[in-house]
Amino acid sequence: MVKKYSKTKLKMFQKIIEEKMGVVTEDVDAIKDNMGSASNKQGGNTPDAIYSLHMADAGTDSHEQEKNFMLMNRGSDYFKNLEVALVRVKDGSYGICKICEELIVEERLVEVPCATKCVSCKETEKLGL
Repeated sequence: MVKKYSKTKLKMFQKIIEEKMGVVTEDVDAIKDNMGSASNKQGGNTPDAIYSLHMADAGTDSHEQEKNFMLMNRGSDYFKNLEVALVRVKDGSYGICKICEELIVEERLVEVPCATKCVSCKETEKLGL
């Protein structure tokens, strides 16, 4: 028989996940706002900025924009993983390792709420064993 976390623990995990989702949403919104304000600066987006902008500045701006897109994508992916974790909380399968079907240690779930594998299975997977 597969062990499961109690309803009380699942509610605690649900609260943690929902809090993390709020933080991720705020972070992604802040990045979007930063990208919007950055594009309004003299960053090559105005006709007269073409001649006054140094190539190195344009490269830096481009790099920052790429970095922001990467961070937004990362945040979106994390948010989706948290949504999947919420579904698992609601169906009672949250906290069960997908490989060995043992309970994932509570401390791991608090730190990595979208974890689907216990530490030993994750390490084995990373090592390719």
